[in-house]
Amino acid sequence: MSSLRTDRLELRSWTPDEAAAVVDGVRLVDWADDFPAQGDQDIAGLFGENPLWLGEYGHRLVVERDTGLVVGSIGLFWPPDDGTLEIGYGIVASRHGRGYASEAARALIEFALTSPDVHTIYATVELSNSASIRVLEKLGFQRMSTDIAEKTALYHSALY
Repeated sequence: MSSLRTDRLELRSWTPDEAAAVVDGVRLVDWADDFPAQGDQDIAGLFGENPLWLGEYGHRLVVERDTGLVVGSIGLFWPPDDGTLEIGYGIVASRHGRGYASEAARALIEFALTSPDVHTIYATVELSNSASIRVLEKLGFQRMSTDIAEKTALYHSALY
C-alpha cells in the first residue's frame, strides 16, 4: 500500500512488527514520546480480527515528516456498509493544536472517496471531545444524531 503525503505528514501502513509492539507495550525509536495513546492500543489489538483494516483502505500511522516520528494513527473501518464508511483518528497529546488531525483526516477522506464502493464517511465522537468535533466540522461533517445515554454524536460527511 502506498503512503499518503500531506504538507507536514505521511500516512503510512502499520507493519505487523509495529502492531505487535503496541500490543506488547514495546517502544520503538521512531515513536513520539507519548505514542501510542489508548486508542492506538485498542486498534492494534483488533487487527487480528479485522485483517482488512490493514489493507489499502485501512488504518495508517501518522508520521510527522519533519521529525520522522509517529505521532498518531488514523483509519478507515473497511469494508464499507452500503457505501458508508467510518473513520477514526487520534493524534498524541504532545502534537495537539497543530492541525494534524484535520490534515490527516482530509487526506484519508479524499483517498477513501476514490473507491467506487464509498460515497459517505462518518465518525462517532464522544460529546466531551470538543477538539475532534471541531476537526469534523472544519472538514464539512454535520451532526446527524446524538446519543445522550452513550455520550456520543454521529457525524456524516458532506458531499466532497
